[in-house]
Amino acid sequence: MTLGNKIAWDDTVLPFQLDNSDIRGRVARLDGVLHGILKQHAYPPVVEALVAEMALLTALIGQSIKLRWKLSLQVQTNGPVRMIATDYYGPSEEGEPARIRAYASFDEERLTDGDGFAQLGNGYFAVLIDQGEGMQPYQGIAPLVGGSLAASAEGYFAQSEQLPTRFSLKFGKSTEAGGEEHWRAGGVMLQHMPKASPFASGEGGSGEGGTLTASDLLFEDDEENWNRANILLNSVEELELIGPSVTPADLLVRLFHEEAPRVFDAQAVKFGCSCSEDKVRQSLSIYSSRDIEKMTTAEGWVTADCQFCGTHYQLDPKTVGLEAEKARKASEQ
Repeated sequence: MTLGNKIAWDDTVLPFQLDNSDIRGRVARLDGVLHGILKQHAYPPVVEALVAEMALLTALIGQSIKLRWKLSLQVQTNGPVRMIATDYYGPSEEGEPARIRAYASFDEERLTDGDGFAQLGNGYFAVLIDQGEGMQPYQGIAPLVGGSLAASAEGYFAQSEQLPTRFSLKFGKSTEAGGEEHWRAGGVMLQHMPKASPFASGEGGSGEGGTLTASDLLFEDDEENWNRANILLNSVEELELIGPSVTPADLLVRLFHEEAPRVFDAQAVKFGCSCSEDKVRQSLSIYSSRDIEKMTTAEGWVTADCQFCGTHYQLDPKTVGLEAEKARKASEQ
């Protein structure tokens, strides 16, 4: 695999279908996206790993949303890592890259020597889809289960969507010859086609806390096909997911050649934030001049920082707030 091919497949999501198994899926590789996300913050390594895993899940899940839609994943917990939030912005036009951003909120003094999932405690995994102005946003919530964010995402799809779903993810710091150490991630997502949904019962599932699992949703040939595809996916190696030597298309042939894999157009992704000065002004437009005065710094500015990209906004207090917004609208009439 040439360097040019490697770069071409970095920061992409490749959708595919296994025609002999009635299963669809995606392969993702993230490099520059993770660098763009993580360089904005000085996260401890255990928090970086959680953000990397969440960003990879976001890329794999988000590829299915339509143009100009927004997918958000959120984890809220009572543990040392209180929140992880990611956004996936669908391309504005066909052929354009999607954008991903992410951040985490945590109590550093409460972090332990345990792995990433041990820093979460009790909480939930949420999926939100914004279809645009005038449309009701969709929201689904499932508990954190299974010892990883990937397992929690699988639980969400089984519980909220009744879609058997499997993730195989690898992520970590990588160093190539002559290069600097940086985060890199790769993964495969499998999902049974939606026809399985009507068979789920309402009596609870076999998963942790009575949650539904794939085995509760599939029967007979569908179950056999799903189990076979998962056994094949279990053979994937770390370097095949994140390394430079195997393209995603070649990986699919290696894993699933007997399942008749069929690939579709790859979706490019990049780090990107949607914050702007106009959005900061809009968020401040509900506050009275007295409130704005309380927010004003000793230097005479109202300031705001984007949690995702770290951009610092410094605004004249006379130009923000409820009264300033009313005056601006009156002047435009």
